[in-house]
Amino acid sequence: MAAHHFETLFPNPEATAAFGAALALRLLPGDTVLLEGPVGAGKTHLVRALIRAILLHDEDIPSPTFTLVQTYDTRNGAVWHSDLYRLTSTFEVEELGLTEAFDDAICLVEWPDRLGDLAPIGALHLTMTPEADEGARTLHAQWSDAKWRDRLAGLPK
Repeated sequence: MAAHHFETLFPNPEATAAFGAALALRLLPGDTVLLEGPVGAGKTHLVRALIRAILLHDEDIPSPTFTLVQTYDTRNGAVWHSDLYRLTSTFEVEELGLTEAFDDAICLVEWPDRLGDLAPIGALHLTMTPEADEGARTLHAQWSDAKWRDRLAGLPK
């Protein structure tokens, strides 16, 4: 299947958060979003805005850097936010239960290169790159599953 993509510049953190909040309302159980980019690129900022947009209640949204996974009950179903930066093998990914969550939860995965062959084929790939202007970042979205074309249509870019 052919890959589809778009690229956009977010001039500030508010634009990044607006994109995350808008994307949140289009995600369904079984969807996986893989977020790549260097430390400080805005991955966690985007994910926090996304989770806040669909939470059923007010909740702190910590980075799962040390816990590896944070789970949330939302209006769109269970959300798993994973930060795999500290993992060294795919065996550790399986121990977390993440591969099972791919089937029935919304999974948001930072540092998805740690998934190796376990990455879902139909995932949405978001690569974030910081720009020279403070707080600006470029987002490159890529997908092969046709469902993302409709889901991403009309998002703030």
